[in-house]
Amino acid sequence: MRTVLIIDDNPAVCEALALLLSLREVRPLTATSPAEGLALLARENVGLVIQDMNFSADTTSGEEGVALFRAIRALAPDLPVILLTAWTRLEAAVELVKAGAADYLAKPWDDAKLLATVENLLELAESSREVARARAQQRERRERLVQRYELKGAVFASEPMLRALELACQVARAAVPVLITGPNGSGKERIAEIVHANSGVAGGPFVAVNCGALPAELIEAELFGAESGAYTGAVRAREGRFEAANGGTLFLDEIGNLPLAGQVKLLRVIETGRYERLGSSKTREARVRLLSATNADLKAMVRAGSFREDLYYRLNVIEIPLPALAERSEDVLPLAEHFLGHSARLGDAARAALLAHRWPGNVRELKNVITRAALLAGEGEITPELLALPADAGPHSRNLDEPSREAVLAALKNADGVVARAAQSLGLSRQALYRRMERYGLS
Repeated sequence: MRTVLIIDDNPAVCEALALLLSLREVRPLTATSPAEGLALLARENVGLVIQDMNFSADTTSGEEGVALFRAIRALAPDLPVILLTAWTRLEAAVELVKAGAADYLAKPWDDAKLLATVENLLELAESSREVARARAQQRERRERLVQRYELKGAVFASEPMLRALELACQVARAAVPVLITGPNGSGKERIAEIVHANSGVAGGPFVAVNCGALPAELIEAELFGAESGAYTGAVRAREGRFEAANGGTLFLDEIGNLPLAGQVKLLRVIETGRYERLGSSKTREARVRLLSATNADLKAMVRAGSFREDLYYRLNVIEIPLPALAERSEDVLPLAEHFLGHSARLGDAARAALLAHRWPGNVRELKNVITRAALLAGEGEITPELLALPADAGPHSRNLDEPSREAVLAALKNADGVVARAAQSLGLSRQALYRRMERYGLS
């Protein structure tokens, strides 16, 4: 049950507040002195404190209230505190609000306003605790992943990327084909490297082939090898990518670009583990872990007849979907700092610009932008002008001073919920950020 601690030297005030709160299914605890209140706070699970600002009839300075607030902060730094003021100078309450108090109300209080304030603060505190628990769990999962697996230098802070890496490490030991899906530049080859590094063939070679870069007439020779004279220009025998990857991993990138003839031959190798070099009748065995990746909708290609359905299901035993960078904006700044190294510094306005951009080219685009800006900045500060970000096209387009909901969430998370710091990182005033939070439905 939600618990509110009331600290006021007037027993009648304590009783009235306790009765009022109990009508809203809130458990009230009362104390008539700061010492009694602090003792209750130390042993009870309190969700909110309502404290008086003046505990002496001889003074209206509010010094006792200030001292009590600081003591509460020392015991529970994140606990919301409502200040009650009567004879106390209003300036003292305002100063404490600036120091972190949730709100202040004048005596005699308005019941409806007090109850609404209490309800809102209790809900906000519970949400904050849920966020804190989720962050703690995410940190534990991240640390466990880093300690147990080889992540090939992956830089990430978002939940979607953490899930993708967890899945990659989980399936790495299973000797089954894995299909990695996601837009261009999202890091599909890095995921393939992580799967290989944690697999049972990690000691073998990792061979990557971009199927989209292979001429259709040479795909068979590239994948399976060719004997001398097998085709015009084949002056000597050559091994294919399956041979080169023997005992290790073969990564077929942009598998959706493989023509139908190549799909038939690839399907046979997957089903039988055997193949022949072009121009040879000698059957060879392929002992490889097969990984593939695509930015295409293979299901749609199957329906259109441009990709074999049987091959699709052979390749897609396990799918690892990678989100676009725009869908994991928490990763933008950590990645930018990683690409930046120690050469230059990202200014606050540049950070805001990076968070506001939609990144149609994903991580690859981000790396190029940061590399170029670092060269231009030298040892100075990187500004939005040096980033030279193009205007975003399409339905998601916006000016750099209009950050997305994801950018606002990421800024608040990086600032631990402190609105002033989040606003500064986005290049906004606090009022402007509050307006955007209201527009996006963020409390």
